Amino acid sequence: MKTQKTIVIAGLLIFAAFSTSCGTVTGAAVGAGAGAAIGAGTSYGAKKGALVGTGVGAAAGAIYDIMK
Repeated sequence: MKTQKTIVIAGLLIFAAFSTSCGTVTGAAVGAGAGAAIGAGTSYGAKKGALVGTGVGAAAGAIYDIMK
């Protein structure tokens, strides 16, 4: 049940990030969603996966914004 809530929240974050079109926020949201899905699928834990994905996605989004 908690995994489903985490994935739904991550999906909403992805939607919000795409509507604001900020690379850092978008990267963080996409990373959180992907990390939660991977974490849930590998029994690593959706929460841990979302946290790691958020950090990696935010960094990638910031780099994209800088290079753009």
